[in-house]
Amino acid sequence: MTDYVLAPPAQACVPVEGSSALFPVRRIYCVGRNYAAHRREMGGDDRDPPFFFAKPADAIVAPGAAVPYPSRTANLHHEIELVVALKGGGSNVPVESALDLVYGYAVGVDLTRRDLQNAAKDKGQPWEAGKAFDASAPISAIKPWTGPAPQGRIAISVNGTVKQEGVVADMIWNVAEIIAEASKLWTLAPGDLIFTGTPEGVAPIVAGDKIEGGVDGVGALSFTVG
Repeated sequence: MTDYVLAPPAQACVPVEGSSALFPVRRIYCVGRNYAAHRREMGGDDRDPPFFFAKPADAIVAPGAAVPYPSRTANLHHEIELVVALKGGGSNVPVESALDLVYGYAVGVDLTRRDLQNAAKDKGQPWEAGKAFDASAPISAIKPWTGPAPQGRIAISVNGTVKQEGVVADMIWNVAEIIAEASKLWTLAPGDLIFTGTPEGVAPIVAGDKIEGGVDGVGALSFTVG
């Protein structure tokens, strides 16, 4: 028995659809500006390749749990995303075999303290305060999946009004390409999650808002901002 000087933190997990099993989360990678219209609304160029940032595993918010309004922000934004859950890993994974690493897919929301992110951008500083804060990654149950990646409608509503709506097939880099590119930067492993980017329409949310989002064929999530 290992003698730790402190009690180890609890393993971050996501439920699996149709099962009592849990998916243990190792790392969370996120792709920025992977839909052309969102890239333009954030001031980017369509020709720029998407880029990666990260959230801590314990930023996950389990399905059905309330999401607290975070501190130090007056401009919290929603970003609805298809999430990839990996069962395999490796480095320099070929695009042709990248989907073999996929365990399943989920619906996620990349919550963003936009004011802090913009301030960091202006100063050339890292984005962690704007992106990697506590409870910044609400997620649905993971749906096990084989075959081609989802391609359908992705959308999110706030208090019943649709704010973001797009089609996963419109991603600039598809799921296989994202996995392959990430594996050039890190050694991927089972338990990794990849948030694949968001369509246009990101907007502020406030305490008390009811958020509902989904990806056709994958699932749905809902939560209230506490």
